Amino acid sequence: MSAYAAPLKDITFLLRDVIGLAQITQLPGCEEVTDDLLTPILEEAAKLATNVLSPINRSGDKEGAKWNAGVVTTPAGFKDAYRQYSEGGWSALAGPPKFGGQGLPHAVAIPVSEVIGSANMAFKLCPLLTNGAVEALVQHGSPYLQDTFLPKMVSGEWTGTMNLTEPQAGSDLALVRTKAVPQADGTYKIFGTKIFITYGEHDYTDNIIHLVLARIEGAPEGVKGISLFVVPKKMVNADGTLGARNDVKCVSIEHKLGIHASPTCVMMYGEDGGAIGYVVGEPNRGLEYMFVMMNAARLGVGLEGVSIAERAYQHALVWARERVQGRPTTAVPAALGDKPKSVPIIYHPDVKRMLLTMRAYAEASRALIYWTASCLDIAEKSTDAHEKQTHQALVDLMIPIVKGWSTEIGIDVASLGIQIHGGMGFVEETGAAQYYRDSRISTIYEGTTGIQAIDLVGRKVGREGGATSFVLIQEMEKLLPLLMAAGDINLQAFSKVLAGGLREFKRATEWVALTFPSNQGAVNAGAVHYLKLAGTVCGGWMMGRAALVAAQQLAAAKGEGRVDTDFLKAKIMTTRFYGDHIISLSTGFSEAIITGAESVLQMEEAYF
Repeated sequence: MSAYAAPLKDITFLLRDVIGLAQITQLPGCEEVTDDLLTPILEEAAKLATNVLSPINRSGDKEGAKWNAGVVTTPAGFKDAYRQYSEGGWSALAGPPKFGGQGLPHAVAIPVSEVIGSANMAFKLCPLLTNGAVEALVQHGSPYLQDTFLPKMVSGEWTGTMNLTEPQAGSDLALVRTKAVPQADGTYKIFGTKIFITYGEHDYTDNIIHLVLARIEGAPEGVKGISLFVVPKKMVNADGTLGARNDVKCVSIEHKLGIHASPTCVMMYGEDGGAIGYVVGEPNRGLEYMFVMMNAARLGVGLEGVSIAERAYQHALVWARERVQGRPTTAVPAALGDKPKSVPIIYHPDVKRMLLTMRAYAEASRALIYWTASCLDIAEKSTDAHEKQTHQALVDLMIPIVKGWSTEIGIDVASLGIQIHGGMGFVEETGAAQYYRDSRISTIYEGTTGIQAIDLVGRKVGREGGATSFVLIQEMEKLLPLLMAAGDINLQAFSKVLAGGLREFKRATEWVALTFPSNQGAVNAGAVHYLKLAGTVCGGWMMGRAALVAAQQLAAAKGEGRVDTDFLKAKIMTTRFYGDHIISLSTGFSEAIITGAESVLQMEEAYF
């Protein structure tokens, strides 16, 4: 296995020079987020990822989580790694200061989460779910629930889960059958079974706080009758100490394709008289509250695509530099001799193309998610009402895009990593296959790519006539003349390709906005293509922004050695590659969106 190295150079460049850390520091509560704070946070996160989490990634995959009579044991080293994670304050990084958190912006917390996910995807899932549960309780929990549970969840002393899915329901939450029976003391007794509950049981902490969707007796049918409940693994006494075990247990864990170290649990509530639960907010608004968790989780799961892409790229790069095979067909360094019989495979054009594809996708998706995180910070913290509204609309538009597109490319990049390894990539010993296996769930978590795409074309584009999308397209178009005026032929070439991608994105958006009111089926038939088109073009916009900054810094330095010349030049060339090989796919996406619906809708079930 290759050693993971956090891409701090690219992360810092994006945050400081492209996204604009200075803009974030102007927000209330973010004034201290300067370079002096950012640098040590990222460096320490990199040490945790490289020295603690990455070394147990492979062993955790081999050993896996174990279940025995309701008790779940995580692989060797994972419990201690979680102790170091929580004691280091990482779980409290973005938590609300009122409950012991550090209150740092999403633009800082997201990069930390990226490097942790790259080092060990299975480990990262536990804090991901806890953070979502914290956010739901911050926004909708009563003072009692907040004071009882949030301090220890924010600190990492307790963890949290999200319990939605049931055996008969899948993604259709209207079919939820878990029952909540009101009690005289204001609590509820919960009865039902939940499946696919990530870290529903584990040995990291003494208590686990489950957020559970259930239907109160007599509630309306469908999603309008669903409520959200806090159901702790152990009851909490008035003095904050732990009391009796609640009537909730893990009856099994799943045997999965990947993320073996992360226990995916089947949870049983109320087998011995009823699990005690506390309603969150108002009854029958549970799905609305749960979406707070789901949106936070969707951003985090989208980040998994970035994490896996970066890790798979690094792993493949080491292999390509070391694996010697095949005669060269292009010029090679003199150190390899005049006519070497064989060379490291990195010198073969097709291998170089695959590596550049992996790198370009990783950098584009990283930049797009970081920008989305910054928009979320502005939406949450700005004191300007119009600015808050504008950026919240952008966040709402981008969440399904970054979740769906980033996870899809994470799988594609991991697959390319196996391809670069050749036959050895299909052999588990090289480690390349684990990244593919671990990444495969990411397009399913928190709503499949198809669900994200339908949400995008429906709620985020169709219902508002594409208004936010058109605003974003206009903003992206402002970059084009700047690229042309930069005096760099690579940026000029990229500008032309990006302009073409923007035209296709605008064309497809106009078609969706026009067609959706009268023919949702036609729009849904091409929804995934629209999501991929949006991700491809928006990712290209962020690559263009980064390349423009790189060119400006190179010009300002004038060869005086005040900048990392190789890094900046590589950023420009990777951007050029992204345009030539990835944005160029936009025409195919838009054609499939606009003309491809008929072949889907006319295909009758009997033909299959």
